[in-house]
Amino acid sequence: MPEPPGPDSVPAVTPERVLAALALLVPIVAMLWVTSYDKTDPEVGGVPFFYWYQLLWVPVSAVFTVAAYLLINRDEKARKAVRKAGGAR
Repeated sequence: MPEPPGPDSVPAVTPERVLAALALLVPIVAMLWVTSYDKTDPEVGGVPFFYWYQLLWVPVSAVFTVAAYLLINRDEKARKAVRKAGGAR
């Protein structure tokens, strides 16, 4: 039977993990919500809005993904520090 979490344990859901999930969810929702960009105007360089909006999300998605990666790394470092401090006792 697993032991209940002690005072030194990190909860499974942390603010960093929630923010990382939201950062990954934003581009997905933006691309699945087609009615928000299903139009031709405004055009940029002769390219209809429908196309340039989707292409704009390629680098924006990369930024959100990097943010999620950094948040998860930060969370993992905090977890390791708690485990290390708990094992040193």
